Amino acid sequence: MTRAPAHEPPTARLSVSAATRRTVAIGLGVGLVAVLFALNALVPGLMPDLPTRAQDGLTLAISVLIESLPFVALGVALSIVVQVWIPPGAIERWMPRRAWARRAVLSLLGMLIPVCECGNVPFARGLMMRGFSVPETLTFLVAAPIINPIVIITTHQAFGFSDGILIARLLGGYAIANLIGWLYSRHPDPDALVTDRFRDACEAVTHEPGDRWRRSLAQFLVELRAVMPALVIGSAVAGAVQVLVPRDALLAIGSNPVFSIVAMVLLAMIVSICSNVDSFFALSFASTFTPGSIVAFLLVGPLVDVKMLALLRTTFTTKVLVGMVITVLLAAFAIAAGVNLVA
Repeated sequence: MTRAPAHEPPTARLSVSAATRRTVAIGLGVGLVAVLFALNALVPGLMPDLPTRAQDGLTLAISVLIESLPFVALGVALSIVVQVWIPPGAIERWMPRRAWARRAVLSLLGMLIPVCECGNVPFARGLMMRGFSVPETLTFLVAAPIINPIVIITTHQAFGFSDGILIARLLGGYAIANLIGWLYSRHPDPDALVTDRFRDACEAVTHEPGDRWRRSLAQFLVELRAVMPALVIGSAVAGAVQVLVPRDALLAIGSNPVFSIVAMVLLAMIVSICSNVDSFFALSFASTFTPGSIVAFLLVGPLVDVKMLALLRTTFTTKVLVGMVITVLLAAFAIAAGVNLVA
């Protein structure tokens, strides 16, 4: 793939964009809380016990945050080991030659490279720089946020083997990844699937010479900045939804085998929680929503949430992202409906 000359450093563009999104999200959150308390003060009977609900929501949010932090730290540490300490070329030596077999192996690569969707996009750009095709890289991108040991541990910690949620998530993620890889392998011009900005982004994903410990610290800060805002905001949303949405409404939506799936799919795309810890968020809905809807949330969130799509747009065209979203949503809905039938 031919590289275009670099202009503005892609890392600068990404950091500015990320900082803007974080500022807007925090501003919206603060504004929403201010509006709720203003309404409570002006119309006391409109939202009774708002201070109590706010305290309950804060308690729930903090509990989700504290429970998730150890797994986030472990995921970041393992990501640094792979990205900084494993030499280039170590992965390619044992890759099969056939295209379908390479995609099948790459969809399991997350077991050795346990980065969530927050960190696997830069690594995937590196795979394309080393000669992996776009369909092969897409297979890794879709599978890695689910098929990795950190996500398996956290999902098991949250749900165990109840209702087949863990198994459905793993098999569903593997199947969706290989389906997307196969679909885009049929494209007549794979180079047309990436944007011009990808070539600039590739320049940033290189193994630069220098002190590995300094690079590890820098990578730690980068990954932490990417993960923590989503985790904090997601934890806050988990607490707010539980205390602000009437439980009767949750029960009405959550018990319906179709509406519950649609609701959790939409929630997964908006909340954008890191896949290392999204199981703990979903666990707060397990008592009111169907098992299939929980599976849909755990499949859709890591693959095509707003945060992931923003990261993917730096590399892939809009048409690719639209095709991915449609494929993931249809496949996740089918898998979730199947889980609801057998659960």
